[in-house]
Amino acid sequence: MTALVPLPVVVPLLGAALTLLVGNRPRLQRTISVASLATTLAVAVLLLVEAYRHGPVVVQVGGWPAPVGIVLIADQLAALLLVVSVAVTLCVLLYSIGHGRGETGETAPVSIYHPTYLVLTAGVANAFLAGDLFNLYVGFEILLAASFVLITLGGTETRIRTGPTYVVVSILSSMIFLTALGLVYAATGTMNMAQLAGRLDALPGNVRLALQLMLLLAFGIKAAVFPLSAWLPDSYPTAPAPVTAVFAGLLTKVGVYAIIRAETLLFPGGQVANLLLVVAGLTMLVGILGAVAQYDMKRLFSFTLVSHIGYMIFGVALGSIAGLSGAIFYVVHHITILTTLFLVAGLVEARAGSTDLRRLGGLARVAPLLAVLFFVPAMNLAGIPPFSGFLGKLGLLQAGVAAGGVLPGLLVAAATVTSLLTLYIVSRVWNIAFWRTSRLATPHPPVRLSALMVGATVALVALGVALTLVAGPLFRVTVHAATDLHERTPYIRAVLPADVR
Repeated sequence: MTALVPLPVVVPLLGAALTLLVGNRPRLQRTISVASLATTLAVAVLLLVEAYRHGPVVVQVGGWPAPVGIVLIADQLAALLLVVSVAVTLCVLLYSIGHGRGETGETAPVSIYHPTYLVLTAGVANAFLAGDLFNLYVGFEILLAASFVLITLGGTETRIRTGPTYVVVSILSSMIFLTALGLVYAATGTMNMAQLAGRLDALPGNVRLALQLMLLLAFGIKAAVFPLSAWLPDSYPTAPAPVTAVFAGLLTKVGVYAIIRAETLLFPGGQVANLLLVVAGLTMLVGILGAVAQYDMKRLFSFTLVSHIGYMIFGVALGSIAGLSGAIFYVVHHITILTTLFLVAGLVEARAGSTDLRRLGGLARVAPLLAVLFFVPAMNLAGIPPFSGFLGKLGLLQAGVAAGGVLPGLLVAAATVTSLLTLYIVSRVWNIAFWRTSRLATPHPPVRLSALMVGATVALVALGVALTLVAGPLFRVTVHAATDLHERTPYIRAVLPADVR
């Protein structure tokens, strides 16, 4: 089973190389891309089953034992996020294939899209599976290099204008991360996270705190937490619809994953718990208030994306098993639902010619299926019972109440207000875009949506509903994963031999 661990990285990279070689044969490119991600998804499911039954699955790359060599480890957290991320990227890939068939002119797909998309998938997988901080950095750089290409794909004026903002912010966060790595190595002599778990505990308190804050700063930019999130609403909405969807669903969650890993494995004990609680509360409220002021669906969803990152940071800041379990569940939920909503926004743009609410109306009458595809994930995002959004928020609120204290209590209140404002926002979108009569003097001519685009969106809507149906087993997995994170020993014992611990 250990031989499977590198495959979620290797298979997409091999697929990227093959699609690059056959760049002049689009149909073969698409076949290779879909086959690569389908294979990766099957491997990820097997890894999750193995990690749940028998503990973390570890491979020492090249046969070099830890902590000398590179370690890839699929524990329950990494394997679960890998399954969800690959399932989502596969659906988005199918959507993008349908999306490309209907495009012409400057937005037409180019041969580089499929290789770059697969490289992005490999980077995400490498970040989740990395067993040392430097390999985590490499995973970030792989996915960021691919995202630089994807965010400007098509070369339109708005994409070229906003692309540099995303690039500059990404490079800045990478520089901070790399500086932190140098300081960590200077202080401990290792990059292996399992070994760091012991060595960081032995450092003086002020040194340990400085290293923790530097890593949190780098990961916070990538996760788009307040006040490090201003770049996101200006960058994501300008990309092509499939790219925006996969960015919104996945990239910030890799940053959240890194925060979870750092705060549980490297810096346990809640030394900056109060700071994280404040950041989580401000992220929720500032993000959702920004969404209230928006009229473009993509920008509105981008601000909502920022806001709901606060829920995940809330669970991490609590530090309890219940808080971590709620945070992991919410990450899984949010990856699926936000990706779905951005794909729906792409369908709205294709059908009505715009995502500006001031130019929309009557879509429920002319496109009832599209209305359903929006309504279900929108209510899920708002946390309406019995959807997974409600269950995830309920778990986090219960953990906050159980923690006691003033700050957790304020966060429970902030999370409740954010959920109510989210309901108001998605209801406003529904009322304006789908329910009211169109205000346009000349309606957008009817456009036949690609069956593949609609089918991929239906699949993601179904996946979001499935999270509700399997919430019990899923919560068992997240509680089990949170318990292992809280204890740390299963991860450390799986990576390091007894004489090195």
